[in-house]
Amino acid sequence: MRDTPALDDLDRAIINALQGGFPLSRSPYADVAAQLGVDEATLIARLGRLLDTRVLTRFGPMFQIERMGGAFCLAALQAPEADFERVTDQVNAFPEVAHNYRREHALNMWFVLATEQPDGIADTARRIEAATGLSVFLFPKEREFFVEMKLEA
Repeated sequence: MRDTPALDDLDRAIINALQGGFPLSRSPYADVAAQLGVDEATLIARLGRLLDTRVLTRFGPMFQIERMGGAFCLAALQAPEADFERVTDQVNAFPEVAHNYRREHALNMWFVLATEQPDGIADTARRIEAATGLSVFLFPKEREFFVEMKLEA
């Protein structure tokens, strides 16, 4: 298991502040930094560190990708326990992998694929299978529900 870097109060405040409601302005980072009582450069540096150390795996807007012609799909595979970290790195190396979760299940690695075209899902799954040597199971969305999830750091 990877070591998670220690978070200080500012790291936690940044994570909590950036979950929804990011300002649409000429200087959104400066606006958030002012709310947190730091300067823009500090906020950007801290955010970069949180991403580099994989405390945060993604920072950016959420789009209705289907409305733009793309696709999302939940996917899973069964990674051998001894190779779990290696397989995680291989899967996460694909830019189409939006996020990745470990689960207590025969299919112990679940991840979301996001592609610019609907046929990109199957192509990406095939490429992940080639890279890992493992079968990828796809679970396409049947219905959509909005569940706003915010986690307090």
